Amino acid sequence: MVTTTTPLHADTLSTLESWRPSTAAQESLRQSYLGFLAAREDACARECAPGHVTASAVVLDDSGERVLLTLHPRVGRWLQLGGHCEPEDATLAGAALREAQEESGIPGLVIDPTPVHLDVHPITCSLGVPTRHFDVRFVVRAPTGAQPVRSAESDDLRWWPVAALPPGSEDLTELIASAAEATS
Repeated sequence: MVTTTTPLHADTLSTLESWRPSTAAQESLRQSYLGFLAAREDACARECAPGHVTASAVVLDDSGERVLLTLHPRVGRWLQLGGHCEPEDATLAGAALREAQEESGIPGLVIDPTPVHLDVHPITCSLGVPTRHFDVRFVVRAPTGAQPVRSAESDDLRWWPVAALPPGSEDLTELIASAAEATS
């Protein structure tokens, strides 16, 4: 077993060890993440070329009927908010909340520290070479009347009805359903 060297690595390992997903596919991914974390002390660092853990936030409005999505400039698609963990992040949920705050401009966001979904996807990110993101996704609630402010990290940022996501975002359906289920 690897000795964890950072608080973030230890928290990520603990978070995923205690989480019990509701589907066999998500449990299989959870086991894969745990194996990756056990093998790589640098699994949470963006410099880890074989892949690295990232943190995402499914930002729901106060009613739970709308989700905030960003039109990602590099990918050209509507996605949930999130990104790379930073060296100063002590917890995975904290990384997801930081990303949500930075990308939404909304103060007063509240995160549920229990993951709702996992996804591994190939990407060429800041390393400039093909890698994988081991994305851990959390539910974040926005305060009543929250108005997002687009940052330089987004081509557009807007609320979408949970039941009417933008065209081309069908792959978000399972994630958004998991987030909505977790809050009901």
